[in-house]
Formats: sequence, structure tokens, C-alpha cells
Amino acid sequence: MANASPADVSPSLARVRVTLKDIARQLGVSPATVSNAYNRPDQLSAELRARILHTAQQLGYSGPDPLASNLRRGRARAMGVLYDAPLSYAFADPAASLFLGGVAAALQQEGLNLLLIPGTRDVAPSVASASVDGFIVYCAQDGSELLTSALGRGLPLVMVDQAQVPGIAHVGIDDYGGAHAAAAHLLELGHRSIGVVSLGLSERPQQGPVSLKRERQAGYYTTRERLRGYRDALGRRRARLHVYEALQNTPAEGEAQARALLSAHPEITALLCMSDVLAMGAWRAAQQLGYAVPQRLSLLGYDDLPVAATLGLTSVYQPTEDKGRLAGELLLEQLAGAPERQVRLPTELRVRASTAAPEAQSSG
Repeated sequence: MANASPADVSPSLARVRVTLKDIARQLGVSPATVSNAYNRPDQLSAELRARILHTAQQLGYSGPDPLASNLRRGRARAMGVLYDAPLSYAFADPAASLFLGGVAAALQQEGLNLLLIPGTRDVAPSVASASVDGFIVYCAQDGSELLTSALGRGLPLVMVDQAQVPGIAHVGIDDYGGAHAAAAHLLELGHRSIGVVSLGLSERPQQGPVSLKRERQAGYYTTRERLRGYRDALGRRRARLHVYEALQNTPAEGEAQARALLSAHPEITALLCMSDVLAMGAWRAAQQLGYAVPQRLSLLGYDDLPVAATLGLTSVYQPTEDKGRLAGELLLEQLAGAPERQVRLPTELRVRASTAAPEAQSSG
């Protein structure tokens, strides 16, 4: 068999998995000696190692199974990121890309891989079968199957952009403070009729106007906190807030909800968009409707993506890439035996040319 050419091997034999024992039997050595040729070459002479590798090649052995090796060591050498959205969206959303880049930067320093598991209606089997050493759960709804499935694995876990849970590592931002500062900025400028283009309130978003009851029952922590920040900034002032929910965090949805808001409430003089992506769509709607920004309509985003500065968009900055890096580091800390930590990062309002006093709108 050692001298057989590929043409001499029958199809049935070609499908047989060759093992270390087969190579050892062919050469008259122990399986441990064959294993050393791959994993501890310094333990063998160059001549013996060359003979082992040559025989392995002839027999069609492709090398040690990395999964089996990792299982023997008790490690998968990979971390799972559970993302509560379709997989394609993770690459289309600039904020998600920045976050995942931060996670990857932390993991690659330790030579670890990243497994991205998107949210689906039947995500539990994917989570249960994932060969990972820990999970990062990103933007999951309160009590979602995504989160409960990850908790059920009993592996190291970091929650990101969700309500904090005692005993579980967490990374988040000051969603409330950033939203409060954004709304307060518009009020200080003199705006009293303000629209909100909101991110989804639950796993099943409802496009269009949002009732106060639905607003208070929002399942997503970040959306709930930002709405609370907007509302609290208004306080007892004589100002109105009109909230419309987007189906997805996309420019198209930002445009659609901005159009709906301005059509239903033409008295609106400013829009609070819960992401820069939504704000870009809202800006497009304003242009198409003939609403000059900021002369007729002030626009304010959230995230402060690089494109915000280019557009001159007033936005709430959050350190998205740092958030991802910290999530990765907190997961690595747990693997090393350190206790769980909870970190909240600051936000900052960055004022640019897209917001102005409503008095300026009389000339728009």
C-alpha cells in the first residue's frame, strides 16, 4: 500500500480516513512518534521525520484534526459573537463593522478566531453546537432566545449594549446621557416640535408611529434608554416629541420614517435620529422635500461614524471600536480566571453644521 499510486487506489479505499495508527503501522513505529513529527518535530531526527511525512503523504493523510486537538486541550481557540440581526447586516452596518473589528483586534493578539452567529428564529441549535470557548452577545433583546441559549452553555460570556445582569461581564455606553444631551441641545436652540426616527423597539418592529405604551415596553435596552433620555430632556418644557419606528437601521428606513414624520407633523423643526445611518436617510428625505438643513430642518444623529464629520452632521459620539475591543478583552480575562467586569463607556455630543436655531428656519 505504501507504494500505491493514486490510480491504484479504489474509490472505496480513497474515502477511508487515514489515521496516525495507519502511518505508524506502515513504518513500524509508535503512533506517538508519528504525532511528534507534526507537533514536536524537535523530538525526532530529521531523517525519521522526513520518512514519516513522506509516508503520510503517500497514504493520503492530511494532518492532525485541529478540532480533535483543541478538544483534547479543552479549548476550541475561537470565540462566538451572537449578533441579533441577519448576517448580511453585520457587514452592511458601519457601526457593527467597527464593533466587530474591535473584537477581532483583541482576539487576534491571542491567536484566536471569531465565529459570528446571526440571530434567527431558531438560533438555539446554532448556539448549542458552536465550538467556541466563550460568547459575546451583541444587542440582544431582553430575554431573547439568543441570550438565554448563550447563558445555557455555561461558558464565559460578555453582554454588550444590553441591561446589566449581576455576575455577567458587560460593556455598554451611556445611551441615556447621550440622548439627553442631544435633545437638550435642540431645546437650547429653541426647537419645540421634534421628531424621533427610532431604532427598532423589539424583535418584531412596527413601522411608523409609536405609542407611549409601546415605547415604555421596548425590548431593546439601547432604544429604551435613548427614548428615555429624549423624554427626560424635554421635562416640563412646552415641547412635543413625535416618535416613529424604523423596521431596520438603514438609510432607506431613515428616509421613509423622516418622510412620514414630516408629512404627518409639518410643524416639526428638528429630527433626532437614533443612528447616523438613519440620519443619512433622513437628510436625503429633507433634500427631496425641499427642507434645507439646517435652515428649515435640524438633523441630529447618534454614533458619530466617520461619515458624520464629512457630512457636517451633529451626532452623539460613542467609542464603537473600543467597545468591541473591550468586549474581547473581558472575555479573555475570564478565560484566564479573572472575575467578571462591567464597563460603561462615555458618550459625547459633537455639534456640527446640521443643527441651528429655529429662527434661522424662517428664511429657509
